[in-house]
Amino acid sequence: MLHFVVMRQAQQGCVAYDAIQILQEKWVLHIIHTLLDGPRGFNELGREVGGCNPTTLNQRLARLESLGLIRKTVYSSGLLRSSYELTASGRALQCVIDAIQTWATNHLARETVT
Repeated sequence: MLHFVVMRQAQQGCVAYDAIQILQEKWVLHIIHTLLDGPRGFNELGREVGGCNPTTLNQRLARLESLGLIRKTVYSSGLLRSSYELTASGRALQCVIDAIQTWATNHLARETVT
């Protein structure tokens, strides 16, 4: 129990811990990775992320917007449509995603299909 208390105190105020908490939320890195290629509408983003239900996607987008990582633009041309794009802060995560990709390529063995 003491170990848990010491670990918890060490985590408080640690910006790296805070960042990991955000980035480990399911679908967050997938959303950011997709938006690195440019703005997407909600449905297009949902298709490209794949497997994320609309409710969860909406929650993640709202969270990322509240953190200043994405920007939502609403268009009303007959139908209410929205577009999502990364802010400068969100685009700065490119190096994080690149580092993960490089590490995975170098250190994770892929299973071969026989």
